[in-house]
Amino acid sequence: MNGTNSNLILKDRRRVGLLAGGGRFPIVFAKAAREQGHFVYGVGVLGMAPAELREVCHAYAETPLARIGRVIRLFQRAKIDRVVMAGKIEKTVLFQPFRVLRLLPDWRTLHMWYRYATRDRKDDTLLLAVIQEFARDQIHFDSALDYCPELLVKHGFLTRRKPTEAQWRDIRFGWDLAKEMGRLDVGQSVVVNDMAVIAVEAIEGTDRAIRRAGELCRRGGFTVVKVAKPAQDMRFDVPTIGAQTIKTLQESGGRVLAIESNKTIIIDQTEVIDLANRLGIAIVAINAEELELRAAG
Repeated sequence: MNGTNSNLILKDRRRVGLLAGGGRFPIVFAKAAREQGHFVYGVGVLGMAPAELREVCHAYAETPLARIGRVIRLFQRAKIDRVVMAGKIEKTVLFQPFRVLRLLPDWRTLHMWYRYATRDRKDDTLLLAVIQEFARDQIHFDSALDYCPELLVKHGFLTRRKPTEAQWRDIRFGWDLAKEMGRLDVGQSVVVNDMAVIAVEAIEGTDRAIRRAGELCRRGGFTVVKVAKPAQDMRFDVPTIGAQTIKTLQESGGRVLAIESNKTIIIDQTEVIDLANRLGIAIVAINAEELELRAAG
């Protein structure tokens, strides 16, 4: 969707649903949408969505993870037909013992699972299945970036500290690996040191992958490369970092975070960059073209 069409759609839209997972992203989105004059009806995943959402949404409800039918009914009663996903959904619950008893899915969730998610259980498969199930009731999903495009990080050095030549080699080495992991829908981040892969993000998420790298690379000094998937659907799973990522990186011994420019969200960007500067972490926003130029040079 180009910027002009997006702005025209948003100008006419006054009621938006928010399907919220964990982290600060749902809060930032809700505040941005409200500032633009939209009525925000939030539905948070119980045990994941931040408590503050109740205060920043015009109306708010919570629901267990596996109750898609309830979420659809809540949005219908609120006359919501456009929804945004924001925040992290912990998939680890899907692999706990007695998951059916723990989740108690309703029949719409079961329909989604067996109708749209039979091929595999990758992130894109599951999230697209959710979108397809909602579409049966004429509820459609937009990208949060239609409302707050300023969250996308611009190209360039973000911190005072810059990568060394050795760290640039690790960034170039990790970039293609991270892109391939994204293409396979495994994860979006790899951790590299001295042109060796220390950890690859999977179901556990970026922060836990970084902590695992710290346990495996005790000397520290490693580089984290986080990228968008080659065919990134901007309606969901856009690579996102925040202050906690920087804290985890420093505590685990990492020194560099390389992210993809114009395709990565930084939550509370000013605070994140200030924190990285205080902790001596280098953050650089790059793209494939720059890496090719650096490799040629």
